[in-house]
Parts: sequence; structure tokens; C-alpha cells
Amino acid sequence: MKSLFLKEINAFFGSLTGYLVLVLFLVALGLIVWVFPESSVLEYGFADLEALFSYTPYVFTFLIPALSMRMIAEERRIGTWELLRTSPLSLVKIIWAKYLALLVLVFLALVPTMLYAYSIAQLGDPPGNLDWAGFFGSWIGLLMIGATFAAVGLFASSLTSQQVVAFVLGVFLCFSLYFGFTALGDILSGEAAFWVEEFSLSYHYASLGRGVIDSRDVFFLLGMIWLFLGGSVLVLRSK
Repeated sequence: MKSLFLKEINAFFGSLTGYLVLVLFLVALGLIVWVFPESSVLEYGFADLEALFSYTPYVFTFLIPALSMRMIAEERRIGTWELLRTSPLSLVKIIWAKYLALLVLVFLALVPTMLYAYSIAQLGDPPGNLDWAGFFGSWIGLLMIGATFAAVGLFASSLTSQQVVAFVLGVFLCFSLYFGFTALGDILSGEAAFWVEEFSLSYHYASLGRGVIDSRDVFFLLGMIWLFLGGSVLVLRSK
């Protein structure tokens, strides 16, 4: 399992594409946080990172399916999946190795955002005037959203042997889970709207962003991860 995990990490960083994806991700966030007038903290006038945490899930909707689309689909296309299945590793361990590799990539993509927090804190009056509880709550929430999207992207990659199809499916599923239930809740009214919205990833992400780690939000996101990883195993077993 360790060798497969390291193989996935090396495959990502063994080509220019891997570095390009991470650089584009950080450049996109940098433009949103510092440059675009509608979201720039320099224009906003307050020392917070609301723009970073509001827009990063949008970027994740495309970034994480791009990272995950090749992990199973490409192996099935070129015929190495059958070789992998003949190894001593069980299907569950194969899925976990690939998923953990994705988690490491998501974590590495988020680590540089700590520099944004330091920069904003230094711009505050007085310096260091930043809601650190809210920041770390939102950062952990962002990491969990990334972990959930990684499970969704891996599930999408298990459905097909074409990377492009896996990417499109991943983007659609991530977008629907994050925004779809919220939009449906806005259409409905009363108690039904409340129950529907609770199935939205954005609802639980916003709850974590308040700076309080609620076990209900954590268990919901962990349940979504378990659901899609289990779905990947079932799909691959059926094939």
C-alpha cells in the first residue's frame, strides 16, 4: 500500500503538469485575494480572509477532479489496472492508497495559503489583529471539503476509462453537492428547505467557518467521504 501511495505522489510530481496545476491554483487564489477589485482584501479594508474561503471551493470544484481523473480511469485505459488487481493488495487498500495520495496533494495545495493569513495579520491595525479561531476553523473546513471532493473525484474516475469523462463527471458531482442542495433549498420553503439545505456541503462548510468545530458537520463530511469511497469499491468490483 505504501509503494502504491508513493507511486501516485511521484507520478504527480514527476511531470511538469503536476507543478503547473498547483501553480495555477495558487495564482488563481492570489488574484482573487489580492488583485480582483470585487474580492481584494486591499479594497475591502478589513483584515480578514473571507474572499479566500468563499472562492476556494469554486476553484476546488475544478482542481480536485483534475487531480483525480487519471488515478483509476487512466490505469484502466492503458491496461495497468488489471496488473494492479493481481498484486497482493486488496481493492479497498488500492482505493485507500490512491485516496491518501490525493489528500496529500490537497494539503500541499492549501499549505501556502498560511502565508496569506500571515500577510493579512501584518496588515491589520494593530498588526496581528486577525480572527485566528475563524481562520483555522475555515481552513480545517476547507481541508475537509477538499477531502470530500477527492473522494467524489475518485468515484468519478472509477466510473469510466476516459480521463476527460471522469473530469466532467467529477466537476458535475462536486458542483451539485456543494451548490445544488443550497439552490434547491432556496426554491423550497419552510421546514423542507431547512432539511434539504442540511445535505449541502456549503452549509456544513459555512458552519465550520464560524470557528467552532461541530461534530455534526465533521461526521457529515466523513460520512460523505465514506459513501463515495465505498461507491468506488462497489463500482470496481462490479466491473
